[in-house]
Amino acid sequence: MSLYSFILEPITCHAWNKDRSQIAISPNNHEVHIFQKNGTQWTKANELKEHNGRITGIDWAPQSNRIVTCGADRNAYVWTLREGAWKPTLVILRINRAATCVKWSPRENKFAVGSGARLISVCYFEQENDWWVSKHIKKSLRSTVLNLDWHPNNILLAAGSCDFKCRVYSAYIKEVEEKPSPTPWGIKMPFGQLMVEFSSGGSGGWVHGVCFSPSGNKVAWSGHDSTISIADATQGMEMSQLKTVYLPLLSIIFVTENSLVAAGHDCCPLLFSVDDRGVLSFVAKLDMPKQSTQRNMSAMERFHNMDKRALSVQQDTALETLHQNSITQLSIYEGGKDRCRKFCSTGMDGALALWDFKTLESSIEGLCIR
Repeated sequence: MSLYSFILEPITCHAWNKDRSQIAISPNNHEVHIFQKNGTQWTKANELKEHNGRITGIDWAPQSNRIVTCGADRNAYVWTLREGAWKPTLVILRINRAATCVKWSPRENKFAVGSGARLISVCYFEQENDWWVSKHIKKSLRSTVLNLDWHPNNILLAAGSCDFKCRVYSAYIKEVEEKPSPTPWGIKMPFGQLMVEFSSGGSGGWVHGVCFSPSGNKVAWSGHDSTISIADATQGMEMSQLKTVYLPLLSIIFVTENSLVAAGHDCCPLLFSVDDRGVLSFVAKLDMPKQSTQRNMSAMERFHNMDKRALSVQQDTALETLHQNSITQLSIYEGGKDRCRKFCSTGMDGALALWDFKTLESSIEGLCIR
């Protein structure tokens, strides 16, 4: 595990370039800072300044090397590197509320933007007019879209929203791609088609994170009611849900076909797995703090121990986790969804952590990665 502190402000979102030599982060304002890795140090290489509202989403296309950003100013920009400088191109989103998240499609010929306008803008480049235009997905959406993820086939799009639902849509755009082949999620896929809708169940909660598995046959999502859910299209859309004892999880990623990592307000990445029956279960915490003599003490014993040494309660404020505040986003750093070797987390403490998943896999007793 490696921990880096770039800034004092919270990191609300981040994105890596293809070779992981640069990272784009937003320090909870209207700017994007691009840091370059030099050995073990990170130095600021560029700043992207075009938004006039807080940036809510960043994604970096690995092949085309284009960055897309969106923000509370209801705008999105596609940034292209020309002669050492990043040049923005405005995207015609046609929304009247803040944009909340953005994601390039796997083939990088389009991207999707979620918003508070109860719709998803699927954007593509229009060669004739030399600009980025959008089509809207609105069906069944009743509240703000908080997170998006693309299916490996470049057509299907998973969306988590504040109406306690996870949905899978068709984002097929005939102007830029061929007619899609049938999938376990459905056969007919005209643009905006709602393929399936899942409810958080129980008391419900905002769907903060959503992610397709490497094969695209499963989709997982995390709710504000501290639940993790997963559904399998090859098993008749059968859903498994796990109510955790942890605080709400804000981000979720697959690290193998049947294992996923989630993190949020507990400041610690958690590992979950799915068995052959499709049942979701908790495996382990991936942040293993150093052993402390204080950890197994009762509250009274800890108080007496501090009283003997004339210490005040206020002095013991550091968390035992690597992050000292909520984790806002997870991303794959090395490998892929099918076999992740390292993943990255950024948080409200302004820190970035790199987690060696292969080392964690072998060090946690009884850990079973499928």
